[in-house]
Amino acid sequence: MAMEREKSAAAIKTADITESEGHRQAQINRAEGEKQAAILSAQGEREAAILKAEGNRQAAILNAEGQAQALTEVNEVAQGVDGRTMNLQYFETLEKMGEGEATKFIFPMEFTSMIRNFMNNVSSKDDNTA
Repeated sequence: MAMEREKSAAAIKTADITESEGHRQAQINRAEGEKQAAILSAQGEREAAILKAEGNRQAAILNAEGQAQALTEVNEVAQGVDGRTMNLQYFETLEKMGEGEATKFIFPMEFTSMIRNFMNNVSSKDDNTA
């Protein structure tokens, strides 16, 4: 009977050790899995941030190219504009300003010379038609 108890105690001890080793290995496996998941998550976030930055960079380049092209086209058109056309543009702008609720307008000094030129053009046309 003592021998059986001794065998039983040894078997229990072996089972306890085996169970303890199993728990230990399970914890190591879990920790390794969590470590790998954290690494993969960080890599994914890094790649997403890089892709987003590259997309923003491309968008900024395309916007800048579009603005440059628009300015080039406006400049080309403006090269062929004469003084009378510019006067009409000024008057259209004044008309739009007058539609607002403002009660005071401040005009640059150049505005008076523009009106003088316009009035001279109108008077010279009136003189030619008379």
